[in-house]
Amino acid sequence: MTRLRVGFAGTPDFAATILLNQINNPSLQDLVDWQLVISQPNRRVGRGRNLAPSAVSQVALERNMDLLTPQSLRGLDPASQSALEAVKRKHLDLLIVIAFGQILPAEVLALPRYGCINLHASLLPRWRGAAPIQRALQANDTQTGVCLMQMDEGLDTGPVWECASTAIDPLDNAQTLHDRLSELASGLLHSFLVRRPFETSLPRPQSAEGICYAKKIKAEERQCSFKATADQVYGLIRCLDPSPGASAELNGQPLKFGGVRLVERHGQWGRAGEIVALAEPHKGLVVACGSGALELGWLQRAGGSRLKAHDFQKGFGLRPGECFGSEGSIA
Repeated sequence: MTRLRVGFAGTPDFAATILLNQINNPSLQDLVDWQLVISQPNRRVGRGRNLAPSAVSQVALERNMDLLTPQSLRGLDPASQSALEAVKRKHLDLLIVIAFGQILPAEVLALPRYGCINLHASLLPRWRGAAPIQRALQANDTQTGVCLMQMDEGLDTGPVWECASTAIDPLDNAQTLHDRLSELASGLLHSFLVRRPFETSLPRPQSAEGICYAKKIKAEERQCSFKATADQVYGLIRCLDPSPGASAELNGQPLKFGGVRLVERHGQWGRAGEIVALAEPHKGLVVACGSGALELGWLQRAGGSRLKAHDFQKGFGLRPGECFGSEGSIA
């Protein structure tokens, strides 16, 4: 069996973990020749705003892989055209695309012998778009997964090769689900590259039913209103946990919080946002919602450290009856 000439396009940790798992898997060494890595340009990060490579770029740099970091592959400017020519010269059999962050033009999609394969973190056609993990949590979905899709010019609209699913645990947050899906995706992609179904068969079209879109989380969505139902607040908090964190004001001070647990979906527990029970050593701070109540496991003041709810209330003297009062995005 001849080695596939494969390129990889991706940017964040999710993609980097999957790439690293493929590179380090000995069973692929005689099957895949990694020709090229494409990622987003270096971005300014942290308080110092220093330029830093993406997680995928870091993997490529550490392993001396050919790396492109174009601003775009769509432009007519010299830099974009130079990057496009570099891809052409690789004569790829396949381009694997995972959370790249740029829309690939038709010219790039048509370059590899077997086209471009996108690994998407949802069970398509549910949650097409930029933030499938967060939106699945916000909607309180009980199941999600990953799909390998043959790319076309639409937004996650191409036919699907294979999927793998996983249950969403009530205690999952964006990080735990992210990590589990990256491992699930690594196994799915490895099997796909070993079996090479694209050489002998065709993917299946996506269903026309159940289509929904996972828009990128906006800054204003991080503001949490406890006037919503406990289910809605629970979904919002855990989709933002651990980062960037949901927030609301308490006694005029902005707080971030997470580690949420649903206490009760229905019933009136007090005023919306009211602290109705203080935290115990192994239990969180109980807060009333528009209906129902939930428990917050950690809290953080602006510029402060993240503390368990029990430690936070001891340090800052929270009392029952105090009320989170900011207006939020889901009220």
